[in-house]
Amino acid sequence: MSFTIASTAKLPSGHSIPRLGLGVYRNNDAVPAIIAALKHGYRHIDTAEMYKNEDAVGKAVRNSGIKREEIFVTTKILGGAADPATSIQKSLARLDLGYVDLYLIHSPHGGKESRLKIWKALLDAKAQGKIRDVGVSNFNVKHIEEIREAGLETPAVNQIELHPFCTQGTIVDYCERNGILVEAYCPLVRGDFSDPVLREVSKKVNKHPAQVLVRWSLQRGFIPLPKSENPERIVSNADVYDFTISEEDMAALNNRPHAPISWNPIDLD
Repeated sequence: MSFTIASTAKLPSGHSIPRLGLGVYRNNDAVPAIIAALKHGYRHIDTAEMYKNEDAVGKAVRNSGIKREEIFVTTKILGGAADPATSIQKSLARLDLGYVDLYLIHSPHGGKESRLKIWKALLDAKAQGKIRDVGVSNFNVKHIEEIREAGLETPAVNQIELHPFCTQGTIVDYCERNGILVEAYCPLVRGDFSDPVLREVSKKVNKHPAQVLVRWSLQRGFIPLPKSENPERIVSNADVYDFTISEEDMAALNNRPHAPISWNPIDLD
C-alpha cells in the first residue's frame, strides 16, 4: 500500500481530501505550527469553533504563500448549537478564507432534533457555496441513520477517536459500507507509547511509535490528524512513507485492549 504526503481521497463533492492532516486542538498559538506543517508538505488543517483558534488558522493559511485552493481546511460547529446559521457565519468570518472545505458537527450533543437542525444549516451553507463538503464527528451509527432516514444528504466524513486501543469497529464498518470517509483524531494516543506490542512493532520497523501509529491509520484507510505544536514533531509525524507495517503486525495492533483516551461521546441519545 503506497502513500505519500500528497496522497488524497475523493469526497462526494468531487474534491480531494489529503490523507494526512494537522490537528490544532489546544494550540493557542497555532500559526507557527501550521506554517511549519505547510512548509513540510501538509495540506490539511483541522480546527473547530471549540478550539478558539479559527482566526489563527485563517491567518496562517492566508500568509503561507500557498494558493488557498491547495490547502484543505476543516472546522466544526458545536453539537447542540442553538443558532447554527449564526455560528456557521461567525466561524467563516473568523477563518476569512472565502469557504471551508469540510464542516463537521463536532458531536451528537443536543438530541435528534438539534442534530437535524444543525445538519440542515450546514447543507444550506453548502448550497450557498460557503462549504464544499459536510460531515460529522463522534457520531455513532444511529446518529448518522437519523440523517439518512430524514432524507438528507449523507455525511461525507465521520471524525472519531481512532487508534489501536480504540478501533470503533461497528462505526468504521458502517461508514465504509456507506461511502463515508473516516478521520482519526487522537491517533497518537496523546503520547502514551507504553504498549508492548506497539513498542515491538516500532522496533521492528525502526520507527518512532508515533510514526507507527500514523502509518497504522493510513494502512487502515483512515485519515489521521496528529497534533503537535513542535515543528520537529510535526515533521517527524509525517515521516511515514518509507516503511510498511506487515499484515501480521497490523493484526496484532488491531487487537490491543480497548482503552479510549478522549471524550468519545458516541453513545449519546
